[in-house]
Amino acid sequence: SRQNPAARQFSAASARSRAAPRYNTRMAENDPSVRPVESFESCLDELEKVVKELESGDLPLERSLELFERGMSLSDACRRQLEAAETRVEIIVRKDGKTEPFRPDKP
Repeated sequence: SRQNPAARQFSAASARSRAAPRYNTRMAENDPSVRPVESFESCLDELEKVVKELESGDLPLERSLELFERGMSLSDACRRQLEAAETRVEIIVRKDGKTEPFRPDKP
């Protein structure tokens, strides 16, 4: 099975996107071109479909680029939502004025 080059690039870029700067929601509130935030689950579902289509191969270059761009956007949206959730959890477990990193395996 042949993997589309855009799918390989998307996978590598997704792994690197964790280091991207945090998203400023205040700026988005004032920007009419910013779409409303989709739920994490809907973004993830669509991202899985994008990856599956890219991995299928035999796509025209333009379609591969469109899917890659959409996949990166969805990946960023998921990452931002996960970071926001992690921040909320850290605030909840705040102890003595210090934020403890969230560790699900901690007793």
